[in-house]
Amino acid sequence: MDPRKKMSSILDEFKNFALKGNVVDLAIAVIIGGAFGKIINSLVKDIIMPAISLIMPGEQGYLAWKWVVNEKEIPYGLFIGEIVSFLIIALALYIFIVKFLGMIIKKKKEEAVEPPPPTRDQELLMEIRDLLRK
Repeated sequence: MDPRKKMSSILDEFKNFALKGNVVDLAIAVIIGGAFGKIINSLVKDIIMPAISLIMPGEQGYLAWKWVVNEKEIPYGLFIGEIVSFLIIALALYIFIVKFLGMIIKKKKEEAVEPPPPTRDQELLMEIRDLLRK
């Protein structure tokens, strides 16, 4: 087989794969997810944790929070920040997946449960059936 045709065939196959709806949707979801993660991290590091630092003051805010055990420091401020970030992302995903998508799926199931209206042929057959019963 001609190498140019083989390369063209591989490129065509890749183009068909890459432009499928699922791959494009996944790529968009990854990009949006990364941006959402940055927003949540900024929310936690720039707003929530400094607000918590007002309650528990320190020289550097939550960054300086640490336990001293046997003259060793165990910093826990950043860990608490990461926990808060995780909880916010988990809550957002719960709301989106369980509540929003659940509502959409429920509506689709309700629509699917309703039988379609009878066709003209079916109506005629039902009329014949009803006449025969009489």
